[in-house]
Amino acid sequence: MTQLNYKLYDIIQYPLITEKTTQLTNFNQVAFVVNNDSTKQQIKDAVELVYSVKVSEVNTINQKGKQKKFKGRVGIRGDVKKAIVTLQKGQTIDIASGI
Repeated sequence: MTQLNYKLYDIIQYPLITEKTTQLTNFNQVAFVVNNDSTKQQIKDAVELVYSVKVSEVNTINQKGKQKKFKGRVGIRGDVKKAIVTLQKGQTIDIASGI
């Protein structure tokens, strides 16, 4: 395991709970919204230490912010980085318990 030079709770912001990501539990995967600057190795280390599970793979998605209108005013949503974490066989994370 690599040396931790960052705060674990700054990397994992919150679990992503949508209809699509809850279906990932069938494939032993969990989705998180993570810090934009975090790497796959940092995400893997943080999930393993916070949830006490073994991670086999981490896939990341960078979602660019959209331009939206609200009551006639134009605003921009921020960029979001998502991580889909594949757990080893027999490992589970109870998302309802929180961080």
